[in-house]
Amino acid sequence: MTYSETLDWMFRQLPMYQQKGKTAFNGKLDNILRFATHLDHPHKKFKSIHVAGTNGKGSSSHMLASILQEAGYKVGLYTSPHLKDFRERICINGQTVGKSYVIDFIANNLDFLNANRLSFFEMTVGMAFAYFAESKVDIAIIEVGLGGRLDSTNIITPEVALITNIGYDHTDVLGDSLKKIALEKAGIIKPGIPVVISETQQEIQNVFKKVALERGAALEFADKIARKSYRTDLLGDYQVKNSRGVLAAIDKLTDFKISERDIKAGFENVTRNTGLMGRWQTIGNHPKIICDTAHNKEGLTLVLQQLLEQDFQTLHMVIGFVKEKDLTGVLPLMPTTANYYFCSPKVERGLAPTALREQANEFDLNGEVYPSVMDALETARNKASANDLIFVGGSNFTVAEVL
Repeated sequence: MTYSETLDWMFRQLPMYQQKGKTAFNGKLDNILRFATHLDHPHKKFKSIHVAGTNGKGSSSHMLASILQEAGYKVGLYTSPHLKDFRERICINGQTVGKSYVIDFIANNLDFLNANRLSFFEMTVGMAFAYFAESKVDIAIIEVGLGGRLDSTNIITPEVALITNIGYDHTDVLGDSLKKIALEKAGIIKPGIPVVISETQQEIQNVFKKVALERGAALEFADKIARKSYRTDLLGDYQVKNSRGVLAAIDKLTDFKISERDIKAGFENVTRNTGLMGRWQTIGNHPKIICDTAHNKEGLTLVLQQLLEQDFQTLHMVIGFVKEKDLTGVLPLMPTTANYYFCSPKVERGLAPTALREQANEFDLNGEVYPSVMDALETARNKASANDLIFVGGSNFTVAEVL
């Protein structure tokens, strides 16, 4: 199979949460453990940092990778979902896994994959772990895909676990309260392994304290410890919270030599070192166009707050969501004075733009419906003046289409 044919097979044959939603979620570690055994336990052949959370885990993972790269280490980075190319999920020192590796990995393990009916995420995790082991990385940053306790990445024993901000997302799978969601995220805490919580959230801090105590894991709330602040090339005021957790996690890496220069350079060159996209990213000027992948109440609150602090004449909002998103917690956050362009990302889970407009109208958010994200953006561009501001967001998939 060619690379394109290989991806088509992966997406077509096996469940994929990114496309299917809850129906693709396995909720067990049996398959990934079986796959790891088949691959000769690659996850035991490299050191790692495990990163979970609702908001900020992607940015934090890339920050960690950038700092360790600046320190001279060979650093694997596993993240999800991808925005443009599947290979974004699996990188070493900012370079994506080769197309030939993806083709060969699937071909070489095709009989096992067919016989065991692994999910898309399970096979991708196995691919990443095998690639990092074969490439002999010094350390890998492993971002949780969904939740933590039953996530396929949760077979690793990391040097440190990092848990970022917890918010309401994937409530159909993780639970309908912050405490339930936090308990799922706390599932990555391992016996005797230090754990860092980026941000103290009063409602759920005791969840982490209880689990850490039960497992004999040293716990630190990063925002409770005074540390030097560093400037980062990742724009967005919310990165301040992420950077605190990253610094605390770096402090726990006792077997790695990381200087202040490495930390400073790592924060300043996250995008260059890792290729991170979609976090408060400017993709156009005159009018200015900003996109951000924040897609839940907690994340969008911070993004919209910063958006309204910008200097502009008129605000244009190109938004598209997935079907399972609880918009009653998101739409009230959005400014009623903006012009809205309702659209849907090209995934099976995409919410129809007519349904989005109907719900948005209930919160006095008015605009027109467009057949695609790009149609909506192009219309916004044509209507906007040079001093206006266009924002694109609502979903990872909406942002992916404009990048």
